[in-house]
Amino acid sequence: MRSDVSHFRCEIADGIARIALNRPERKNPLTFESYAELRDWFRDLVYADDVHAVVILPNGGNFSSGGDVHDIIGPLTRMTMKELLAFTRMTGDLVKAMLGCGKPVIAAVDGICAGAGAIMAMASDLRIATPQAKVAFLFNRVGLAGCDMGACAILPRIIGQGRAAELLYLGRSMKAEEGLAWGFFNSVVEAAALEGAAMEMAERIAAGPTFANSMTKTMLAQEWSMSLDQAIEAEAQAQAICMQGKDFHRAYEAFVKKEKPVFEGD
Repeated sequence: MRSDVSHFRCEIADGIARIALNRPERKNPLTFESYAELRDWFRDLVYADDVHAVVILPNGGNFSSGGDVHDIIGPLTRMTMKELLAFTRMTGDLVKAMLGCGKPVIAAVDGICAGAGAIMAMASDLRIATPQAKVAFLFNRVGLAGCDMGACAILPRIIGQGRAAELLYLGRSMKAEEGLAWGFFNSVVEAAALEGAAMEMAERIAAGPTFANSMTKTMLAQEWSMSLDQAIEAEAQAQAICMQGKDFHRAYEAFVKKEKPVFEGD
């Protein structure tokens, strides 16, 4: 998987990709270019055998302030409807790419996490925060609907319909302790421990049965639109595929020998 990106930081080692937006002096806003490059990077990730987990990190004490006011918001006010639709589809494609990348994504949230930054955290599989984290789906505060980049579909599934409606209608910040109580955050740790906690989780995932983890991620995304009968059948097929894998046999052999299994992702 390539790490030579232009509009965000990317480091890949030991099966884990660590990425972060790279404009800390402006609280890491997204631009047209960073949206597109992140979308393409996550799309390519599905084919990357050297990456088994992704950690999205803050930079300079903030996760992301969302779409850049000068580089995105201003130009949007001068676009035609066709151009605007191309933009909103492109931003939505970033979420689709994150959901479809086949690799568990962990968001390590510190400081400001707003707008599209909040969406990226939402679209991750797991979220760890610091006490200073503030998440805001602030679209209605700029005169837009809360239904941006899948927010009305995904956020209610994480925190519930009423809580999601409150955040999307009011555009207010959700503090770390509130996000933890509502299930948005998996844990809250001090800022100095944030990256270590996210990396520890990523390392556990990367050391696990990575093909099976990819299957789990696929099912978590696809079963949203399935009936219960369809979901049970899809999981039966997915599990049968995993049972053909060598990791399943390794786990059994290790259990018999009373050893810890060493998975290889096949």
